Amino acid sequence: MTDNERFAELESRITFQEDAIDKLSDMVARQEKDLERLTRMVQILAGQLKEAGIEPVDQPPPHY
Repeated sequence: MTDNERFAELESRITFQEDAIDKLSDMVARQEKDLERLTRMVQILAGQLKEAGIEPVDQPPPHY
């Protein structure tokens, strides 16, 4: 394998890795937004339960 071929192979790998990193970064950002939205929803629901006089119980399901 010549130096030019090695260089081309390395460039190709770097390009692929940069693309993969960008995609993963976008995915993590979307998941972070989803998590924040879901956390807000849980807080709102907990508030609505409290207003209705229902206290949420933090117990594991019966199958545990």
